Amino acid sequence: MPTFSSYDGAELAYHLIGEGEPLICLPGGAMRASEYLGDFGGLSAHRQLVLLDHRGTGDSPEPAETGSYRCDRVVEDVEALRVHLGLEKVDLFTHSAGANLGVLYLQRYPKRVASLALITPGMRAVGIRVDEGSLEAATSLRKDEPWYDEAIGPFRRDWTDVGSDEDGVLAGPFWYGRWDGTAQEHHAGRATQLNRAARAAHYAEGAFDPDATRAAIAGLEIPVLLLVGELDFSPSPVLATQLGGLFKDGWVQLVVQPGAGHHPWLDDAAAFGDVVTRWLAEN
Repeated sequence: MPTFSSYDGAELAYHLIGEGEPLICLPGGAMRASEYLGDFGGLSAHRQLVLLDHRGTGDSPEPAETGSYRCDRVVEDVEALRVHLGLEKVDLFTHSAGANLGVLYLQRYPKRVASLALITPGMRAVGIRVDEGSLEAATSLRKDEPWYDEAIGPFRRDWTDVGSDEDGVLAGPFWYGRWDGTAQEHHAGRATQLNRAARAAHYAEGAFDPDATRAAIAGLEIPVLLLVGELDFSPSPVLATQLGGLFKDGWVQLVVQPGAGHHPWLDDAAAFGDVVTRWLAEN
């Protein structure tokens, strides 16, 4: 397991899967061990995946200063990883809450980014939040599922951070396009992979300045892939369109994967891989 020293001396771990040109992968959670990403449904056959374990997650130890969990400070961990790898520019591949980090890195180090993929992205960095109306619209798409009645109450409590651990488990089906054995095993891993204390600190006051971030990314001529699931709520395709509109015209590709939830590589690895590998080859 390789490691590197970050800006404050913290020793952080990352994992390499596959061979070829490096693709730096930033997990979500927020602050969930990169293990849950797997190899993004076979993407390691095309690129070497560099899976970062954020401080306090996976094989990276907890920091001495919990303030360093804050998203705008974790940006410097990504930059330290780039320097460690000896890369002039990086292709960033982000999932969920990791997209906030990717966007902040783009804002701070635009000349170091060759391309940015935002997979079912979190959008707090640009001030777009999932409101009650869009949440209800997205969850209503699942009302004919056999698990809906049992899961909708726990999901609503879990989403508003007032739910119990049991609510988090029962809410699981809403995060996936198919609630099969693979999805159930994947969701169960959250219990040990997610650092909840670090998650709270990651979103601490001062982490984001949406107006400044929007202004910084608006004119950048850097390829952006925005891939969302048809059945996802965070973000829904409608909210993803709002996010896409913040980047320069002609530089963002928005793809809605049919039948997919928040983890599209699990729902249909072939469809996910076709889109991603084509985009990476073109950019």
